[in-house]
Amino acid sequence: MYMGLVQGVADVVSADRKPDRVALKLAFPEHLTNGLVLGASVSVEGVCLSVTSIEGNEVGFDATAGTLISTNLGALDHDRLNIERSAKLGDEIGGHIVAGHVSGCATIVAMETKPDAHMWMKLRLPQPWARYVFDRGFLAVNGCSLTVAGVEDDLFTINLIPETLRQTTFGLYRVGEQVNFEVDQQTMVLVDTIERTVTSVLERLLPKTPA
Repeated sequence: MYMGLVQGVADVVSADRKPDRVALKLAFPEHLTNGLVLGASVSVEGVCLSVTSIEGNEVGFDATAGTLISTNLGALDHDRLNIERSAKLGDEIGGHIVAGHVSGCATIVAMETKPDAHMWMKLRLPQPWARYVFDRGFLAVNGCSLTVAGVEDDLFTINLIPETLRQTTFGLYRVGEQVNFEVDQQTMVLVDTIERTVTSVLERLLPKTPA
């Protein structure tokens, strides 16, 4: 479990790409290696991965076929990635609870940097995920807990403040690239429950069509 608060950016030391997996080696900031052990969970660009090796501040991960299909790790060629260590009991919840189980990839359709250094990014979500995104709702993008600034059909907008841009990899992305997103689990459960309940009630109330 994570809080969606990116703790640092790791440099990509190597990315060994094979047909069914990618073996990543990342250079962590020194303070994020304290207490790190083999098998520990780390959010890498929003994807929950297990530590497979530790050599000084160089940490290894394996992203297998299932992960590559549902995330951008298979195609991404950036040299830096967002990282967040898993949350501990008693940690302050500064963002929102994020599982690191990426829902899918959203495509960047527009970006604009304002004079005050804020960046607006417009993303297209694949169906059926768009129905779980609401104006002012939570959404994790590349592991970062963000508030949705606007929604229009399958498009949504996020506003990235200068501090977020400084501490994350968003500034490396360009229009046409894909980002990882994870919808808020509580929102998804609520929407699905309401849809099932409404459908069930309507089926009981509406007259049956004669065969």
